[in-house]
Amino acid sequence: MSRFTGDSLAYARRLVSLYPQRRSALIPLCHLAQAQDGWLTSDAMEHIAELLGLEPAEVLGTASFYDMLHTEPVGRYLIGICTNIACLLEGGMELLEHAAKRLGVHPGGTTGDGVFTLEEVECVAACNRAPCATVNWRFFGPLGADSFDRLVDDLAAGRLDQDVPRHGVLSRTVRRRGLDVAPEDVAAERERSDREKASRLAASATEAPKAATAGTPGAQAPKGSSGGHPQPGKGSK
Repeated sequence: MSRFTGDSLAYARRLVSLYPQRRSALIPLCHLAQAQDGWLTSDAMEHIAELLGLEPAEVLGTASFYDMLHTEPVGRYLIGICTNIACLLEGGMELLEHAAKRLGVHPGGTTGDGVFTLEEVECVAACNRAPCATVNWRFFGPLGADSFDRLVDDLAAGRLDQDVPRHGVLSRTVRRRGLDVAPEDVAAERERSDREKASRLAASATEAPKAATAGTPGAQAPKGSSGGHPQPGKGSK
């Protein structure tokens, strides 16, 4: 399965309807496709482009920019070992080396059975749990060699399925409703905003020539100004 089908297609269309401009749904649709297949396939990116009126290259350009979106297959469990400063000082590099040995793959590799992919990652904002690892963006730590091995065993046996869904599923909660605002109210608010923006642009265009004239040589000095020359008067000798 690559293109959206059935419930996924219906949900994709609902997501698109939440936004004033269709392309604003690009990243949510990428996450939806990744939740469906575990990664972003070429067919999925083409389907997203069709739904949003974009070129597939625009979808790929966005997807390839973000670390959380994968355009190549990954394992059911994506394990990221943090080696940034806090985790590094607490043994993050040693944990990464142990993880590579335990799984039998180098960072960036996937186990032969397709269950685990190992990554070295930058800070995941869990410094209080250093050294820390993420599994499908769920946090675990602090970890040592033994606790990492137990984590891998639990994942492989399915004992953590309630806490760690397969890769791509960010949330099991699905948004079922759109904005609690009448469409005509949204349209009226958008028109008002457009009018105010046009008014501000017109005012800026009017003020710009005045400012340019005030700064030209020979322009009349403001009232009360000496025009840059000393004036006789009180206090002058």
